[in-house]
Amino acid sequence: MAVEPILELRDVHTSYGAIKALKGVSLTVRPGEIVTIIGANGAGKSTTLMAICGIIGLQQGEIYYNGEPIHGQDADLLPPKGLCQVPEGRRIFPRLTVEENLEMGAFFRRDTKAIQQDMAHVFDLFPVLEDRRTQKGGTLSGGEQQMLAIGRALMSRPKLLLLDEPSLGLAPMIVQKIFEIIATINQDGTTILLVEQNANIALQSAQRGYVLETGRITMEDDARKLLDNPRIREAYLGEV
Repeated sequence: MAVEPILELRDVHTSYGAIKALKGVSLTVRPGEIVTIIGANGAGKSTTLMAICGIIGLQQGEIYYNGEPIHGQDADLLPPKGLCQVPEGRRIFPRLTVEENLEMGAFFRRDTKAIQQDMAHVFDLFPVLEDRRTQKGGTLSGGEQQMLAIGRALMSRPKLLLLDEPSLGLAPMIVQKIFEIIATINQDGTTILLVEQNANIALQSAQRGYVLETGRITMEDDARKLLDNPRIREAYLGEV
């Protein structure tokens, strides 16, 4: 029996004014997967995540989460349902402490004891955050801010985590650490949709992948097959 997708996009179209951003994007994410969307700058990767989260509206198409239509819903209704995004650029609260940032991730929850357990789990994943729990978010390094952004999202207990360019602007050693944590989060039971310009590490981390070019899905396959595809290696891995 086929597993029902946790997320499904059907023929999604969006625009920024007169500029068409997504031109019929369809994709699925099944429970337990890491699925990645790769593509060049301006391909529509971040727009896809914003459409899923209700930050931008759809001109056409449908989006389903756990079989429920979510297109047209307010963005703030989705985290309590288990759908949470770590946005590009981290978007932490720079004047709040690390601990206060994490508490903001659980703002809709009332299970105080479980919130404290989840914060302890975040500190297990990211020990550096525990060391800096009283430090203001804006004083953290780029890698630490990315860890904080992911930790804040985990405080909502997501079933589906949307990650937008988690490697952006980070040193290779930090990128490797971030992706090790992403793998651990997935192994702990969280499904992940990953948008990433670093095609190599994205395809190494995911089970399946989609290639997005100028607002259209042009290829989809097992991540390993995409990684071995000569066209992908030339276009996105810099190989000739």
